[in-house]
Amino acid sequence: MIASGGTLVTGQALVAKYTGGITNEDLLNTGAAQASPKKDIKGPLTILLVGIDPRKDSTPPLADSIIIAHIPADMSTAYLFSMPRDLYVEIPADAKSNTRARRAKINSAMADGSQVNGKIDVTNGFKVLSKAVSGVTGIKEFDAAAIINFGGFKDIVEALGGVSMVIDMDVKSEHLTPEGKQRPRLPNCPVTSKCEHPYTGPQAYYKKSTKPVRLQPWQALDYVRQRYEFKGGPPMTDYDRQRHQQQFIKAMAKEAMSKDIVTDVGKMTKILDAAGKSLTFAGGGNGPIEWALALKDLNVDDMVTVKLRGGGKFENPSNNTGYLGEEFIPSQVADEFFAAVRTDRVAPFLLDHPEIVNMDN
Repeated sequence: MIASGGTLVTGQALVAKYTGGITNEDLLNTGAAQASPKKDIKGPLTILLVGIDPRKDSTPPLADSIIIAHIPADMSTAYLFSMPRDLYVEIPADAKSNTRARRAKINSAMADGSQVNGKIDVTNGFKVLSKAVSGVTGIKEFDAAAIINFGGFKDIVEALGGVSMVIDMDVKSEHLTPEGKQRPRLPNCPVTSKCEHPYTGPQAYYKKSTKPVRLQPWQALDYVRQRYEFKGGPPMTDYDRQRHQQQFIKAMAKEAMSKDIVTDVGKMTKILDAAGKSLTFAGGGNGPIEWALALKDLNVDDMVTVKLRGGGKFENPSNNTGYLGEEFIPSQVADEFFAAVRTDRVAPFLLDHPEIVNMDN
C-alpha cells in the first residue's frame, strides 16, 4: 500500500518523483502569473483530457481527442463526454503564439497555440485549447488536466497487460494489418501526397461482440483511432470514434482498479514509467499518484459515457456548401448539459435526457 506501514516513505518518494517528472501545473494556468495554490481533491471535479498524435516533435500537435470527465460531489462515479475535433468555435487570441481571435475547428487551437517563436510549445497550445473549450462549455476552470501522446496510450496498456472492451460495431483498420504491421501505401499515394485512403492490403478487423474482448495494446490503440467505414460495413463517423475513445478510458480505469494498481507502489511505478514523456499532467498542486488515491473508490462500472451529437456547419446552409466544421444539434440540449456539469446536476439531467447516454452503460 502506498500510504500504510513501512511503505509510507516509498510512497512519498514516488509522489515526489512523478510530481517533478510528468507534472506541469502551467497547463491549468491560463491567465494568472503564478500557478494556483495546492487544492484538496474533493468533488465535484472536472478534468480536461487531450490526446495528440504528432508524427514528429517538430509538428504542431492537433488535438485529435478532447474528453472531459466530470466527477460529482460524492466522487462515486464519472461522466465522460467529448468535444468533436471539428467543432466550429471561437478560438481566443494568444500573444505568445501570435494567434489571432477567430472562428475555426477546435482541434486547430492547440496546433496554432503551440507555435511559439519557431518552436513547438505544447503547454501553450493546450492553454489556448482549454480557453476555447471553456468558451463552448462555460466551464471556467478545470481541476486537473492531462495531455497524452497516443503512442503513450499503447505503452500504458502494455504496462496494464492489455484491456477488455466490448466491440460495439464492426471496425476495420485504416492503418494496420491483422498482425499489427503498418499497411503499405498505394503506389500512387506517396508520403508526400494527400490521398484520403492511401493504404492497401489486408486490414486488422475488430468484430462486433456482446461480451468484453481482450485486446492487445496495439489493437486497443488501433481500434480507438478508426473513424472510416468500410465496404459492406456499418456507417461510421468521428462520433463513433469519440464513443470508442470514451469506452477506452473507462476500460483502462477498470483495469487499473481491478488490479489495485492505485494502492501498489510497484504497479503504479510501472504504469507511470510507461507513460514517461508521453504524459503531461496538472492537478492543482497534486500529482498523479495523489489523484489516483483520491479517486480509488470511484465505481468504474457506473461510469457513464455521453454522446453530444453534431452536424455540419456551412457557409451556405441552403445548399450545404463551404464546410466550416461541426456544431451541436440540438444546441439547446448541449447547452443545458454543460450547465448541468457546471452545477453538478448531471445525473438528474441524464434521467431526463436518456438519448444522450451511450448504450454501453
